[in-house]
Amino acid sequence: AMACSLKDELLCSICLSIYQDPVCLGCEHYFCRRCITEHWLRQEPQGTRDCPECRRTFAEPTLAPSLKLANIVERYSAFPLDAILGAQRSPFPCKDHEKVKLFCLTDRAVVCFFCDEPAVHEQHQVTNVDDAFEELQRELKEQLQGLQESERGHTEALQLLKRQLAETKSSAKSLRVTIGEAFERLHRLLRERQKAMLEELEADTARTLTDIEHKIQRYSHQLRKVQEGTQILQERLAEVDKHAFLAGVASLSERLKGKIHETNLTYEDFPTSKYMGPLQYTIWKSLFQDIHPVPAALTLDPGTAHHRLILSDDCTIVAYGNLHPQPLQDSPKRFDVEVSVLGAQAFGAGVHYWEVVVSEKTQWMIGLAHEAVTRKGSIQIQPSRGFYCIVMHDGNQYSACTEPWTRLNVKGKLEKVGVF
Repeated sequence: AMACSLKDELLCSICLSIYQDPVCLGCEHYFCRRCITEHWLRQEPQGTRDCPECRRTFAEPTLAPSLKLANIVERYSAFPLDAILGAQRSPFPCKDHEKVKLFCLTDRAVVCFFCDEPAVHEQHQVTNVDDAFEELQRELKEQLQGLQESERGHTEALQLLKRQLAETKSSAKSLRVTIGEAFERLHRLLRERQKAMLEELEADTARTLTDIEHKIQRYSHQLRKVQEGTQILQERLAEVDKHAFLAGVASLSERLKGKIHETNLTYEDFPTSKYMGPLQYTIWKSLFQDIHPVPAALTLDPGTAHHRLILSDDCTIVAYGNLHPQPLQDSPKRFDVEVSVLGAQAFGAGVHYWEVVVSEKTQWMIGLAHEAVTRKGSIQIQPSRGFYCIVMHDGNQYSACTEPWTRLNVKGKLEKVGVF
């Protein structure tokens, strides 16, 4: 109604259309310049001129241009008629005009019909505040939904990162203990090896020194006897009287008895070579014997084997018999869907090691399993289900069966897998 009233105010009373080049008469009534001029041309050429509205006459009327009214008409014409007719009173009125309010969707701004330049919004999408309210409500709700989804995504990401942070700290703490225990064991083995080598060195030293000291005592005693014999012979040789010399020869053999000894000295060298060789290699070799576990002699449990698996008589070799499944009796222990088999031996504690030859296999999965793992139906091979395995798949790809799988960087094809 307000927009219609405004339109009525902008209509020329002669042509009943929007003012074109509005002019004002002395009576302050407005007309189109063309309309009022044509109206006066129809009157007497030398007569007075009147106002079609109030019939006031003018001897020499002056047509004064109304720039303000022309500006209002121009602004009115710049906006869509449906927007103007649908415009409602705004709860935030213009400080100078409070009747007409529009909204420019292009500029996202409230538009005052009287204040704003029409050319500014001429090519823009302008609508009434009710339609703009609904349109922007819809857009903002969509943006809110997107932000809420983003918030949920960021919240989940933060929770995951915080969980990973806690798990990393826990893993690092556990690894510090493991590394400390491993190196403490190595230090203990080194200390034990050092003690054993020093004890062995002391024993070799004592044995060698004792042998040498015994030989010194014996040879010292023998030397004195030899020196006594030498003196006897020198005294006899010093006798110049032939009869006296010959008379004493008979007793020489008895006197020299026990005075002559051979000097075939034999002794063992001090065994420095075993201490002066490549000591680091020697120690490493002895440590390797201490820390390298002997592979456990494991066998496979035929009572757990899937019916398509064929075991050797000694239960140490397994093959996939796709064409000829075995008619095995089902049991709670046997895998019925997963083509798997468990070992016959179980370990509850300690350090254990075994090896599996896989050189002729095109795909395999090897690892550990809790005794109480599910044997029936489709099974997820992952730690949360009691399985700790690695797998060769897709030709020559290797992965750890974590959640999700972790790709392992293995160069070449594995011939043997050790489980420690």
